[in-house]
Amino acid sequence: MTAMLPYGRQSVTADDVAAVVAALRSDWLTTGPQVDAFETDLASWTGGVGCAAVSNGTAALHVGYAAAGVGPGDEVVVPPMTFVATASSAVALGAKVVFADVEEETFTLDPAAAAAATTSRTRVVSAVDYAGHPADYDALRGALAGSDALLLADAAHSIGATYRGRPVGSLADLTTFSFFPTKNLTTAEGGAVAALDAELLTRARRFRNIGLVRERDALRWPDEGGWHQEVHEFGLNYRLPDVLCALGRSQLRRLGDFLAARDRLVARYDEALADLDGVRRPGRRSWAAPAWHLYPIRVLDGRRREVYDRMRAAGIGVQVNYLPAHWHPAFADLGYRRGSCPVAESFYEQQLSLPLFPSLTDADQDRVIDALGAALRGVTARPAAA
Repeated sequence: MTAMLPYGRQSVTADDVAAVVAALRSDWLTTGPQVDAFETDLASWTGGVGCAAVSNGTAALHVGYAAAGVGPGDEVVVPPMTFVATASSAVALGAKVVFADVEEETFTLDPAAAAAATTSRTRVVSAVDYAGHPADYDALRGALAGSDALLLADAAHSIGATYRGRPVGSLADLTTFSFFPTKNLTTAEGGAVAALDAELLTRARRFRNIGLVRERDALRWPDEGGWHQEVHEFGLNYRLPDVLCALGRSQLRRLGDFLAARDRLVARYDEALADLDGVRRPGRRSWAAPAWHLYPIRVLDGRRREVYDRMRAAGIGVQVNYLPAHWHPAFADLGYRRGSCPVAESFYEQQLSLPLFPSLTDADQDRVIDALGAALRGVTARPAAA
């Protein structure tokens, strides 16, 4: 039987393995030199904006919100077209989430909807770079004019993307990244927070390290001894080990190649699907150079489930990204209702992600395209020969 072609896959080379082995053989498995070096390497992709490495993408959001001072009584504006962690990590800090709809074409946060959702209680407005396409950050800044809210970019999909020539990581007050295996680079599990303001970055680094304060000029009791450290505000252990930072550093050296491969595959999909009835290709704006974590098509005429089932039966690991966050039972139980974000909800009913990863071969991509055409025609596609 032919193996299922996944919708995403990591790319690990002998150089990556050697980097991890070298870290394992060093004196440091965690909180050592590879962490600082990885953060420095990341900053070369954020326009020099400082970064704090953390244990995963959800931790990055939690750390970012904590650094922003999110707590009980605060509101956080979030688009529903995202993985639920963008919202749930704010709830974990006691905030109320306010969902604001997305724009047609890119399905990123609609600046007008964000402005309408922002109140005097809004602490953070979170934009999500859906599928790797940057949100309209200049328009979002304009929408928040007169507000004290911070702008956060959930860039789990978009490291390496640019907006009007500026790199993701330099566009919002806080930016969060994910390095899960299907993302544009991986540390197995991992993430990072970038912050424009040095104080926000310090708060992020403390929160990811239990809240520990070690800097002598910040200690309340600086004369206790060289061992002394204090907790001024509670944090959590969200550290990313040296071993995984070593993997991330090796992966970062190929990020440009990963992005170029994804861009080429997206161009092939665009050309092949241009005249295919029953689907719409993903949109993009002229001012964006997306990172293309996903290739999200829209299956029209209420046929998404049928096409999904037929392609899965043909061994094509298509996926749906995502159930609108406010539809999850945890949010429904809090009183959030369907119908509040019609653009995102309509998109969800049609959305289907086709396989996309740097090592996807032209032959396998052609297999995806053929299976999609067959599914739309109502014909069961033949699996590839074993």
